[in-house]
Amino acid sequence: RTQSRDIKCQRRCEGGRNIIFDTVIPKKKKGSHRILVIIVSSSFQIGKLEGYHQSVSTTIMPHTVASKKEQQSCDQESNISSSSSVAMSSPTSVVPNGVTEAMEPIFLTSSMTSDWPTLAPSAKSLRTKNPIREIVDPIVANMQMGTERKDKKELISLALGDPTVFGNFDVCPALALAISPTSGAGYVNALGTDAARQAIAAYHSMHHLGVTYRAGDVIVASGCSGSLELVLTAMLDPGTVLLVPQPGFPLYEVIAKSHGATVEYYRLRSDHHWHVDLNHVHELVQRLGSAVRGIVINNPSNPTGAVYSKEHLRDIVQVCDNCKLPIVADEVYGDIVFGSHRFHPLASITASMGDRVPVITCSGLAKQFLLPGWRVGWALFRDNKFGSLAPVHAGAKRLAQIILGASHLAQTAIPVLLDRGNRDVTDWKEALRSKFEEQASYIASRLSQIPGLEVLPSGGAMYMMIRIHRDKSEDTLCDQQFTHLLLREENVFVLPGTCFGFPDAFRLVFSAPIGLLEEAADRIEEFCRRHRVS
Repeated sequence: RTQSRDIKCQRRCEGGRNIIFDTVIPKKKKGSHRILVIIVSSSFQIGKLEGYHQSVSTTIMPHTVASKKEQQSCDQESNISSSSSVAMSSPTSVVPNGVTEAMEPIFLTSSMTSDWPTLAPSAKSLRTKNPIREIVDPIVANMQMGTERKDKKELISLALGDPTVFGNFDVCPALALAISPTSGAGYVNALGTDAARQAIAAYHSMHHLGVTYRAGDVIVASGCSGSLELVLTAMLDPGTVLLVPQPGFPLYEVIAKSHGATVEYYRLRSDHHWHVDLNHVHELVQRLGSAVRGIVINNPSNPTGAVYSKEHLRDIVQVCDNCKLPIVADEVYGDIVFGSHRFHPLASITASMGDRVPVITCSGLAKQFLLPGWRVGWALFRDNKFGSLAPVHAGAKRLAQIILGASHLAQTAIPVLLDRGNRDVTDWKEALRSKFEEQASYIASRLSQIPGLEVLPSGGAMYMMIRIHRDKSEDTLCDQQFTHLLLREENVFVLPGTCFGFPDAFRLVFSAPIGLLEEAADRIEEFCRRHRVS
């Protein structure tokens, strides 16, 4: 809404997230003023921008966000008068759904001329895109709090892989001793503090299995995702290929494509404990040749909860040796395993097979120690006996200079948390693992009794996949329709399997307390009863 004069305005929606008004305000004399207003949130204020020459004052009053129809027509010019308003309802909008009251006016004074070109974004930024957004954003457009719904059902989100959101897990007691207000104030080595790197090396060493790490093998990064980004940046070039699991965590693809590389998906067999289809891996390498730079093995797995046996890991390493594939082992969920499952680090497997295959292990504090917000992860480089990994390791060290490591303060906790001799930590980790297992067992038991759903058992991490039998639904709902309607009708949020390359299923996070899981299961059961074939 503009006051003081009419403005010829072209509205654009960049990436569906920001609302951009690109206006040209005519002057009485020669030339014009060009104003670019980027609205980036629903609670912002822009102060007065003083002009150097003759200026024009404009009041912009944002309302709600654009509808889909309006977004599709955002390349059309429109005249906005003082009585007009913009109404939008989009998952990426700057104003939450249902907000109708106008915000405080924004006063702009501008003397900008139109001789500035539009600034081009980098090619890398244009290549960087999270495919989940395109799938999830239309679903979360329906997200409402209980007070906004007629049935008053509170939102239950079983979609986010953050184990801390429900507050049902105790904090590790050793943290009180690990951090002090006077520690961690200064800069540190870009590769990490000496104490943190030594502790990480000792924690991952398995001397009885022939695995010994030194501090020099460790790079501390900003979270496990940061370590993956660092490692893959050191490995990939435009035109190269990374093999990643399907279903799998989309971040591998996001990182690879941002560097101009591509990904090829190797199949995981849902009918056989989510094992890697090793014949498929071999076929991919035969077809793609030397363009393949490596393979990502995620164990325990997000999103499947798969935990691989020692025998299957040996088979994987053998294929990687035959195909000359270095392994990036994403093991951030490590010891969170259930029942008879045991976690076997890939480095221990390669050591037992003669150290022929190089392995880079990525892990961190986020999941096993319930500290995702601390953003502390690491990469450990274990070369083969031929020294194949040395150039990549050296490259990763150079790249670490860009970020200069993770928080010094957070790194001071690593020696305490990774001390295997600290009984407080080991007892706490076992209690955490046991609680995850209890919650996984409960929700699997409940959902397996619901007609139309098939639970694909989880052996670890905090996830499980639930297959949707479309023939059991009168609406033959696909996974995106299923999760969309489940949120709208029952206010339960889960992610469609399509997000992970596994359609006709959904991923469920079982880190919520039993009471909340019970309520979610009741609502899912009612939803399936309502939509199933009679």
